[in-house]
Amino acid sequence: MRKRDTSSTVEEERQEPAEYAEADVRQPGGLGPVQQLGMKPFRRLGLMSKMRRVASWLLVVYVCIPFIVKLCPSIQAKLIFLNFVKIPFFIDLNRPADVGLNHTHNFYLEPEEGLKIGVWHTVPAEMWREAEDKLGEWFDSTLSSAHPAILYLHGNAGTRGGDHRVELYKVLSSLGYHVVTFDYRGWGDSDGSPSESGMTSDALFMYDWLKERRGKRPLYIWGHSLGTGVATNLVRQLCDRGSPPDALILESPFTNIREEARSHPFSMVYRHLPGFDWFFLDAISASNIRFASDDNVDHISCPVLILHTEDDAVVPFHLGKKLYNMAARSKSLSGHKVQFVPFPSALAYKHKFIYKSPQLPHILSDFLGTAHPTAQ
Repeated sequence: MRKRDTSSTVEEERQEPAEYAEADVRQPGGLGPVQQLGMKPFRRLGLMSKMRRVASWLLVVYVCIPFIVKLCPSIQAKLIFLNFVKIPFFIDLNRPADVGLNHTHNFYLEPEEGLKIGVWHTVPAEMWREAEDKLGEWFDSTLSSAHPAILYLHGNAGTRGGDHRVELYKVLSSLGYHVVTFDYRGWGDSDGSPSESGMTSDALFMYDWLKERRGKRPLYIWGHSLGTGVATNLVRQLCDRGSPPDALILESPFTNIREEARSHPFSMVYRHLPGFDWFFLDAISASNIRFASDDNVDHISCPVLILHTEDDAVVPFHLGKKLYNMAARSKSLSGHKVQFVPFPSALAYKHKFIYKSPQLPHILSDFLGTAHPTAQ
């Protein structure tokens, strides 16, 4: 019998094109390359579907927020005060030494019966060593010294122990000032709930308490951010009763709360839409919040110093400059020194770091007419 020639068949199988052989390769339990390629469009479709769902939810939230604010004006008030934001966290306001204020006394006062507010008194730097282990009576007695004193009114959010606030106390103390600051009702460890009238009432109480101990010695008022609105409210009342402070210092001020809310970064996504005023700004007015410094400067009669940075993203520079222009034209401020000090963007002091300026001692010395040890 003839043997079948199988050599050619074997050779043909050996020379089978590689692509056909590879196309048939399977990984255990897996999919072939062709099937894997077919899955990619499905994965893309799945991802796009998820993105569309997220975008739809964001759109719903975006549309609902104005109506929620309009129906619940108290939400807008909470966003203005931000008193529930207690930064830095876990600070014990009873222990100012924990934030580097070894020469500061913590105590509590009652502006109204049953309402307690927390207060800090930082003595001038030259009293630091003497202040060690001293009790409240000693701190209280030092307020009658010849050193000038500043009542500091802080802005929204945080407490009297906020980082940038503490650093400013240290700078002012090193320049020879007593610094008295406090948390308004509803802030920090103070009792009560926040409101513009309550904040102003607390500030007036603190001023009278401090003035009683100061007598005729220099007493200045310093407000920062939202605290500038409290400060002008306070000084207007003081001037109306014929007892203005020796000077008013406004750091990062605004004209009124409506203009500030319209300019705030949080309102950026809504401010150009129709009905913005009706939805958001009228809600502020409904909560009796005005902080009308532009109106107050027409009733203030004491020297006014305004400090503002060009790169302030929270209270825009143009609002501080606008307030200064109004103050400069005010009849009640005629004959009083009104000064505006800008800080260039290149310095990067932003909204709350003016205390870093090496020129600050000179600015205060020139404006207040006092000589500071580091400004000579």
